[in-house]
Amino acid sequence: MIRSVAIVGFVVIGIFLNLPRDVLGHGGHGFAVGEPGDPNKPFRVVTIEMREEGKKMSFAPNRVEAKVGEQIKFVIWNVGTYDHEFLLDSFANNAKHKVVMQKYPDMEHDDPNGKTVKVAESAEIIWKFTKKGTFEFACLRPGHYEAGMKGVVVVK
Repeated sequence: MIRSVAIVGFVVIGIFLNLPRDVLGHGGHGFAVGEPGDPNKPFRVVTIEMREEGKKMSFAPNRVEAKVGEQIKFVIWNVGTYDHEFLLDSFANNAKHKVVMQKYPDMEHDDPNGKTVKVAESAEIIWKFTKKGTFEFACLRPGHYEAGMKGVVVVK
């Protein structure tokens, strides 16, 4: 009996360790948009509000410009009536993660590039942009992205 329980335990642990990182909420990919910033180095603060107006959901502002090598501290406020999230990534990676969020809608994020923000709360992300391009920040909770909850970071 003890041997059977031990075998089942190892199988469960093995399955958990082999789940795609997206399922566990950690991204299964590198950081396409740069790297976590260093709070001990200079950064610019950008405040972003998460909000709803009727059936529309949005980030304000929904466009941020940055320079390669710049660090930005995003201060993200949820002024809406629903929990939201802020995920900073490439369009492709956010699209993949959106599919995962459909399967696991209650997934919460506390990652270097993404945070779940409850109603009337805030979160912070310090990010260093190391690559030129246009990247996306989005709320990937089911229905939120479709309701307009997305924005871009243009890195020049």
